[in-house]
Amino acid sequence: MDLIPAPSSAVRRPDEDFPLDAATTLTAPPGLADAERWLRGALSAATGLPFGPGRPGAGVELVRDDRLAAEAYRIAVRPGHARLAAGGPAGALWAAQTLRQLLGPDAYRRSPLRREGWVLPGADIADAPRFGWRGVLLDVARHFLPKSDVLRFVDLLAVHKLNVLHLHLTDDQGWRVEIKRYPRLTGRGAWRERSMVGHRAGRRRDDRPHGGFYTQDDLREIVAYAAARGITVVPEIDLPGHTQAAVAAYPELGNTDVVDTAALGVWTDWGVSHNVLNASEETLRFFEGVLEEVLELFPSEFIHLGGDECPKEQWKDSAAVQARIRELGLADEDELQSHLIRHFDRWLAERGRRLIGWDEILEGGLAIATTPKGAGAERPEAWGRSRAVVSSWRGFGGGIAAARAGHDVVMCPEQHVYFDHRQADGPEEPIPIGFVRTLEDVYRFEPVPKQLDGAAARRVIGTQANLWSEFTDSARDIDYRAFPRLVAFAEVAWSDLPVEPTERDFAGFERRLAVHLGVLDALGVEYRPADGPHPWQRRPGVAGRPIDGPPPVR
Repeated sequence: MDLIPAPSSAVRRPDEDFPLDAATTLTAPPGLADAERWLRGALSAATGLPFGPGRPGAGVELVRDDRLAAEAYRIAVRPGHARLAAGGPAGALWAAQTLRQLLGPDAYRRSPLRREGWVLPGADIADAPRFGWRGVLLDVARHFLPKSDVLRFVDLLAVHKLNVLHLHLTDDQGWRVEIKRYPRLTGRGAWRERSMVGHRAGRRRDDRPHGGFYTQDDLREIVAYAAARGITVVPEIDLPGHTQAAVAAYPELGNTDVVDTAALGVWTDWGVSHNVLNASEETLRFFEGVLEEVLELFPSEFIHLGGDECPKEQWKDSAAVQARIRELGLADEDELQSHLIRHFDRWLAERGRRLIGWDEILEGGLAIATTPKGAGAERPEAWGRSRAVVSSWRGFGGGIAAARAGHDVVMCPEQHVYFDHRQADGPEEPIPIGFVRTLEDVYRFEPVPKQLDGAAARRVIGTQANLWSEFTDSARDIDYRAFPRLVAFAEVAWSDLPVEPTERDFAGFERRLAVHLGVLDALGVEYRPADGPHPWQRRPGVAGRPIDGPPPVR
């Protein structure tokens, strides 16, 4: 059984296979209805079999087992009966994904290639994830991705038991979420006049306006679609930097005494704009209004507010900002940025949510965010302190410091799991960016650094791969940069692999991956072939920014 991600244990029982036919049933209790609905739809589409409702103890049966953790499951396949026991709805969905995988790549087709010969192999499988946060960031701000492609990407995450979709919705180059009280955020901020083609060193631009945004109903649909597949959608609204699109829509948000913000458009360059938010009370109220609508759309406990890469030049030159620093009794511009993050940390905590931000939010200290009555009462240790979570992207250092200080951490160091970085050296790699991160490099990535142990190590609640989209302008490009590396990452995030990277069985993973590529083919994923890109996956003449040598460890 070539299962990916590798389960905790799997025993093949070759004399106890279960042939499927038109009489095979599918049953589940009401609490596992999402898994039952999804599994019936997926299997019926691929096999042409109806999987009608049946009786307990026969056919394919989903059951609840409260002795198991919420995402854990057990599968026992015997002649005439496949029993899927799960600790909760999420575990049932992962069990359903594994059951489909047991049927082979053709079970991932949307229409049957055959209606006979479907056999579940006799087996006993026990499984549970290593990490509770198994995430992927999808940047839809730099290049907008249509809703249908986002829904497809959700399906690909679910196949690999990844359970967090971090949607990067706003940046200098575009604002992608409808905010009804501020219609110019999408009316003006959702499109730019042109785009850079490749890295700035190539000095190439196209002449096509680019844009798009998700209506609130679009986002409700994405959130519900993901939830029905065991995936939480975490939105990111960037501040106080990465906000030129917002300032272009509402110039009063910017530093009007040092730049003509009314003349700004949505940024057409890649990189980090120097046009950042001012720090006035009015700007805080504006983004509270934004977040009120965001909270209604996204029920996630976590709301990502960026907090990274905020240039301070305009703040240093602005008399209004300098007066604000004195008014608040702050030492400098760095403390002003921390003040803004602390404000929203408290604001979110008062509403029962948790701020998550990039590791720059550590600079100047995280907020003292008091948990309100009725929210978080089951976690009294959170009262009177920040509940913010740190996304450690500049390496492991920020995550190590945060964990030691008692903060939860999601490890996503750019040197290891930024999938916009190139997959190989050589001239055929399209728009080569950053360090070479091969499939094997990703498989040997260890999210918990050796410097952490005990309680600090347990603060690493998970890991995340990030797909930034400056150089990926379509679902085909995302497929190429994500796969098959995302398959390796999924196993790192889910499976109980040796902590020492050199002890991991990469050869065994490659053998299983050879079978799993048939799954990707059936799903229509245009992954990178092992021997290099197809001709249509190359981007000859488009400049990148490759970095030679191994990535630094920091």
